[in-house]
Amino acid sequence: MSEKKKTSKNSNFTRVLQFGRPFSRFWPRYLTLIFPAMIFGILNFGLILPVLQIVFERQPITAVTTPDFSLNFNYFKTLFNHYIYVIHESFGMSGTLIFICLSVLIASLLANLFKYLAQRVLVSMRMTVLTNIRNAIYDKITRLHVGYFNSKRKGDLISSFSNDIAEVQGSIVNAFQVIFREPILIIGNLAVLFYMSYQLTIFALIALPISAWLIGRVSRKLKRNATEAQALQGDITSVIEETISGIRIIKAFNAQSYVRKKFHWLNNKLRIASKKVNNRQELASPLSEFFGVAVIISLLYFGGMLVMNNQLNMGASEFIVYIAFYYNILIPVKEVARSYTGIQRGLASAERIFTIIDYPADILKKENPVLITEFKSDISFKNVSFVYPNGSEEVLQNINFTIPKGKMYALVGHSGAGKSTIADLIPRFYDVTSGELLIDGINIKDYQPRELINLMGIVNQEAILFNDTVHNNIAFGMEHVSEGAVIEAAKIANAHEFIIQMPNGYQTNIGDRGNRLSGGQRQRLAIARAVLKNPPILILDEATSALDTESEKLVQDALTRLMVNRTSIVIAHRLSTIQHADQIIVLQKGQIIEQGTHNELLQLKGAYCNLCKLQMFK
Repeated sequence: MSEKKKTSKNSNFTRVLQFGRPFSRFWPRYLTLIFPAMIFGILNFGLILPVLQIVFERQPITAVTTPDFSLNFNYFKTLFNHYIYVIHESFGMSGTLIFICLSVLIASLLANLFKYLAQRVLVSMRMTVLTNIRNAIYDKITRLHVGYFNSKRKGDLISSFSNDIAEVQGSIVNAFQVIFREPILIIGNLAVLFYMSYQLTIFALIALPISAWLIGRVSRKLKRNATEAQALQGDITSVIEETISGIRIIKAFNAQSYVRKKFHWLNNKLRIASKKVNNRQELASPLSEFFGVAVIISLLYFGGMLVMNNQLNMGASEFIVYIAFYYNILIPVKEVARSYTGIQRGLASAERIFTIIDYPADILKKENPVLITEFKSDISFKNVSFVYPNGSEEVLQNINFTIPKGKMYALVGHSGAGKSTIADLIPRFYDVTSGELLIDGINIKDYQPRELINLMGIVNQEAILFNDTVHNNIAFGMEHVSEGAVIEAAKIANAHEFIIQMPNGYQTNIGDRGNRLSGGQRQRLAIARAVLKNPPILILDEATSALDTESEKLVQDALTRLMVNRTSIVIAHRLSTIQHADQIIVLQKGQIIEQGTHNELLQLKGAYCNLCKLQMFK
């Protein structure tokens, strides 16, 4: 089980890296820059040795001839000593000291310059990874079937966009510079340490894994605690979203105290969980520093004994430089330890992100779909039954009816009878559980979903509008739409008059979900959007049920214009709006119990007649 989890963690980490493709944009440049940074960084400490030997040990500067070129450490060391001798002969001890100090300064400048340029490459990669992850989540959400959003909380999805991506950025992505830079620095400094004394270096390397093992034990529980904290963050986001959306109801029922208690309870749980995560994460740095100092102290003792007993082939100055190089390794080791604990935290967020990205598509596209550009004959339900995903009861049972082209069919019945479900099956928001749904005699599963939707215009009970201008809401999803076409659609929808009275006319922003408009105005904009699309098939899902009498009259007039020469499926709550339908289908508990015209159903004196009486319809 633990091995399986480990594989999953590694897989998630690798997948995060994959979002940085193509790697050829980054790695050649990065490696070209980081190696000079490492070399000049090593020179920073290596050049200290001549200063110690000249100033503190008073070692004489002996003649050194120009060495023959060879690509190794001894060549560069001998060449530098040759220049020290030449400068000493020309400018004396003070000139030599100035030369060495300037060399250290130049090496430091070059090391940091190359390091900065290398970091710019990693910054570009980090931003590419984050942008691609955001795009992948958003693209996936727009592809998911409608049923997914009925079973998931908006707060969890929003949390993945904000908190989880921020966590991945703050831990995994920001750790790239540690993962890809620090090992190179460690290897480079280790090479110098082995060159100076392999005995001391082997002794030091024995101690390092012990400290790494102890730090790893501290980090193991971090991912579990991080998962709990991020789940609570999703809960809080959901509560905030519900509070903002339902603030009128909260105030109307004096429920402020109730929602505050719920939020404070969740927020306190998040505080406790986050504290555990951060405490463990912060423990990694002091632990690594303490164990590093402990190893240095051990080296000082072990190396000091060897120096005093003349068993170590280096002087006191070289031993000090050796300790400096070793300490230079501890800094990247410390960063690796810190990044490791951060990565464990980020992997919990990455797992939540990939759960969304990997969610299987319920609405599958056929490999070679049938081309459909126009609606020719009819829509036909043949023995259609349907069960919602994760549901157990059939919402529809053996539905059979056919809607000829150009006809208006109305669906009526009590709430939960299956009316909206039938409407959702036609644009293939869901797939039928059994039976067939045919358009022009072909199963809609054989069509390309995008082409199928292009045939349809949908107006729901709640007009779905966006925080944008009137023009862009009417032309939503359509490109290269002229202003004249938008105005003409608005006129047909009885919307033009109120639009031109707005501050900026068609360029007026209507606010979040169109909250600057009345219900009737929102609905007429939704109708204008459907008019502009000019679809052959129209689906109206209780488009007037939430409106007052005056608004209903305007909207109903707009709908009547919209339905001319179109095939219409109308879900009606107010039966007065569908008395002229070509056929009325009465549903009860997912089954068709009556079907006919308005007059035919009244004569049956059945369920439809009773519904009419309840609404005092004559």
